[in-house]
Order: sequence, then C-alpha cells, then structure tokens
Amino acid sequence: MRLWVRGYPLENIKHLFLTTYGNQKRGPTLDYPDDSLQSMISPDEWWVVDESRSFDRGRLIWAFIPHVDQNPYTLIPTGRKEPTVHKEATVKISPLNIRQITRYPQLPVAALPQIDKEVFTVYRAKKRPAIIISSGGTSVEDALKRGKPKSHYAPTILVAPFYGGDQEGQRAGFLAAFTERVRRCEYPQFMWDMLPLDSSTKESVVRLDHIQPIGRSEDSVEITKYRLSSTALFFFDEWLEWIVTGQLRAESILGEYREELLKIPYCH
Repeated sequence: MRLWVRGYPLENIKHLFLTTYGNQKRGPTLDYPDDSLQSMISPDEWWVVDESRSFDRGRLIWAFIPHVDQNPYTLIPTGRKEPTVHKEATVKISPLNIRQITRYPQLPVAALPQIDKEVFTVYRAKKRPAIIISSGGTSVEDALKRGKPKSHYAPTILVAPFYGGDQEGQRAGFLAAFTERVRRCEYPQFMWDMLPLDSSTKESVVRLDHIQPIGRSEDSVEITKYRLSSTALFFFDEWLEWIVTGQLRAESILGEYREELLKIPYCH
C-alpha cells in the first residue's frame, strides 16, 4: 500500500523532513510488533538520538508526575516545634474538598506562608518517562515583568506521561486485550510505544489526556538523549489534533494507517 500526504508519497515526505531538519542519528532498533504504528513507518526512525540538553518538542524526559485520579490532601500547620523557631512547624494532613473552606490557624511560619485564598496541597507522585508536548513559548522581557511575582512568568513545558504496560511484580500494568487495542490506535487518549530506556518495562502507554505543565528547569526535568524523529512528530501532531478536537481527519495519514491496523484480527 502506498500512502500519500498532501499530494506527496510518504517516502517523499520523509525526505522533506530530513532536508528540512538535517540528518538525524537513528535511535536503537526496537522490536516493534507488526500490528503497531511504529512498525508500519520504520522502527529505527521513530526515536532518534539527540545529545543536546534542549527542551525540544518530542523530547523524552523523566519527571515526577502526580497521580491525577487521586483526591488531594491539604497541609495544615498546627504549631511550631519551638515557639521561637519560625522555620519549623508541626502539621497535619487532611483530605481537601473543593466544596469546603479550609481555614488555617494564624500561625507565622516562614516555610509555610499563609496567603489569602491559597491552600497547601499534597499529592502522591512517581518518577515517570514523559514526552514534551510544548517547549512553553518564548521568554518575556525583564522590563515587562518588573515588580510582578515570579510565578506570573515562570517558564513551563507541557508533557504527557508514559505508564508501564507490562503486568509484572507490583506493577499493575494493563490487560493484554487493552494494550492490543491501544497498539492498533483505537483510542485517542492512549498511544502505545516502546521506549529506548534502560527499564524493566517492555511496552508503555502515553496518556494524552494527562497532558500537564511542569517547570522548565533541570531541577524538575531529567533530559534523555532521545526524541521523536521529525517523521514521528508528524504523526504525533495528527494524534494531538485527534485528542484535542475529538475527530481524526479522514484524509490524515494517521487515519489511513489506523484503518489498516483495525482490520487485523485481535488475539485477545
């Protein structure tokens, strides 16, 4: 089957990417199964090696990702460990309910400043692989920030986290029947992949409905040497349009690949 994009054969599109972005170092050849999007393109042209330390779109990173399905807790100062020490305090952790007003005691603690209409929240989080969706835009000139809180302009990136697909040991993973459907591009919010990382997880699922901001800083992000190739980013952008709009354009190359993958009989 020869697929076309905007009037050009796919192999011409790949050539256009390479001439636009320059030569790319191929990534490791991963053993992608035949019923995956990556195998239909080219397994060693999905992830490529990039030794730069930049926050590029498509970059594979590590970051602490909160469990978004959990109800948050709030941190309530209850007293100071020593009356004259303002840098330490005793606290209690309580469930946080948006329908309730959390009232903190008037207790001056330098490490826990009490600001009107703000609360301290506590989440469980786990260090996970993630992919940069957006590098966060351009910097704002200092003259336009003068006298304003740093939080108004703090640089962030948008990322989507990966979750291990394998069921092993204490890892819950996903059912094989589910990952098989994700691999065939059945759902807009789930995308299947194999990551070029030293990990016990063979397959992973990226949650595009978990896209979230994190600080654009090496204190918040551990950058890897891998990123999506320009060809892979083309498909990834079509997938992002799908999750954002809820529709996959009929003329999209991803849509054509998906139609072919969904024709393959399921094993589970």
